[in-house]
Amino acid sequence: MLTVETALENILRHAVQLSSERVSILDAAGRALAEEVRARHDLPPFDNSAMDGYAVIAADIRTARLESPVHLAVIEDIPAGHAPTSTVGARQAARIMTGAPMPAGADAVVPVELTTDPGDSSALPAEIEILEPVPTAANIRWAGEDVRAGDVVLSPGRRLRPADIGALAGLGYSEVSVVRRPRVAVLSTGDELLTPEQPLQPGRIRDMNGYSLPAMIMALGATPVRLGVATDTVEDVRQRLLAAVDQGADLILSSAGVSVGAYDVVKAVLEELGSVDFWKVNMRPGKPLTFGHVRGVPFLGLPGNPVSALVTFMVFVRPLVMTLLGLDHHVHTRNVRVGETMQSDGRQTYARVRVEYEHGDLVAYSTGTQSSGAISSMVKADGLIIIPAGLREVRAGETLAFWSFDQVI
Repeated sequence: MLTVETALENILRHAVQLSSERVSILDAAGRALAEEVRARHDLPPFDNSAMDGYAVIAADIRTARLESPVHLAVIEDIPAGHAPTSTVGARQAARIMTGAPMPAGADAVVPVELTTDPGDSSALPAEIEILEPVPTAANIRWAGEDVRAGDVVLSPGRRLRPADIGALAGLGYSEVSVVRRPRVAVLSTGDELLTPEQPLQPGRIRDMNGYSLPAMIMALGATPVRLGVATDTVEDVRQRLLAAVDQGADLILSSAGVSVGAYDVVKAVLEELGSVDFWKVNMRPGKPLTFGHVRGVPFLGLPGNPVSALVTFMVFVRPLVMTLLGLDHHVHTRNVRVGETMQSDGRQTYARVRVEYEHGDLVAYSTGTQSSGAISSMVKADGLIIIPAGLREVRAGETLAFWSFDQVI
């Protein structure tokens, strides 16, 4: 059996970033930038006021005090969105709103709170009293102090965050080039599977993987292509896998059908339509994992048990999808203290845990049964702790690496 690290290395060897497409900047949120973005102009594009107040010449008000205010003639009102028409001269001021362009001649803004203006947007006064001085350049946002025209603002490969989208809008970009979303086909297999709306029947269960896996795909920013449920026949599985290829899938996932049972037919169809690169990984849960290709399209056969399917998705599918998306696939782990003794069978184990802060430390506790069929163990969990291969017992107080679901979903 392959180690987890070797299996992942083999999978990622076949991963290539997908082509790019131009989308609206809102559709680009969370996606990998595929081009260099340079500032088309300065930000701010002009000198503007950082405060509601009065644009003045700082030297005129250096003696201003509450008990002996400086009187200035008010020559103009400058709301945001309007260009000033006057030049501020000696002993003059212009009322100005936040974001409004600075008038020529002024070199500071006095906040309205330091004047006798009541601040209620009343009629423009002929004169204003300044109660305290401010230094030169006070409360002014200078053109280009944030970004200069021609600066590289965003580089290819960056996952675009909300602030990035705002910067693009502010620089006049309505569209941007990003790595396209991979189409990930998802197939559930098994005669026993029902859809959620179907009533339970003897010996049959509802398909969970056909819903949890597409949800995981969407959470990563990819596009799921649901292939439905295939019966345990070579013909049905073959037809659905070929349909995935015809629909332009960049990656095909199946759950179940890759073990050694008489009705586990997916591996046989994979060998017929493409290739099996490896089968079985030394991990728990998720040992019966298959990687190969269907007509040149990468294929990952995940175990059928719902916990195994989700864990192997996080360990193997997520890095592959992130690479296709042009994004960093590494998970930023942190160390946690184990709050109770835990057992393993010697395989690299991904145990479902909840975490609590105790005396400043993050402490992990099992969510109960670690059965690969117990979906409740995932529902209750905050993440996974990784028990290394070869270790059969972890004692309370020992430290292990922790994957938070906030990082991998």
